[in-house]
Amino acid sequence: MKTIFLKILLLIFIPMMTIAQSQSFYDFKVTDIDGKEFSFEQLKGKKVMVVNVASKCGYTPQYEGLEELYLQYKDKDFVIIGFPANNFGKQEPGTDAEIKEFCTLNYGVTFPMMSKISVVGSDMDPLYKWLTTKDLNGVSSSEVKWNFQKYLISEDGKLDKVLYSKTKPDDKEIIDWLQQ
Repeated sequence: MKTIFLKILLLIFIPMMTIAQSQSFYDFKVTDIDGKEFSFEQLKGKKVMVVNVASKCGYTPQYEGLEELYLQYKDKDFVIIGFPANNFGKQEPGTDAEIKEFCTLNYGVTFPMMSKISVVGSDMDPLYKWLTTKDLNGVSSSEVKWNFQKYLISEDGKLDKVLYSKTKPDDKEIIDWLQQ
């Protein structure tokens, strides 16, 4: 009798504990590059690309491709969210105001840019903990290896894919994902 009772308890409480630990992409609120709160809840129903960016990186010219991709698909429920980060080679040393000016003047960036964060290490932003940890996102674990790593989020807020820096914004894999 005790064994049956314990099995029933486990069947009830283990799934409840898993549900309680799950956090959705839409639960996050961050600060945008102008210092305003930005809730991901407003992105429900859209495909989202989250990218850690830097102004002094060999991949910095990807800003141009990111902007082109954003302009092409923004009216088709797609948004790119840029997160400046100074974690790799100190390639994003500027303030939020300097970063915004750089992106606007050099690449005409109009997609949403957020305040500078950390994407690795002990001070990793909670969003990036979610993006990189299977126990939190329910899909896969990854490591942010360099600037311009891309996380693709489905319309229902689930992590779909992780694409590393060398993958350009106009890569067939991204276009195919957008057109699904």
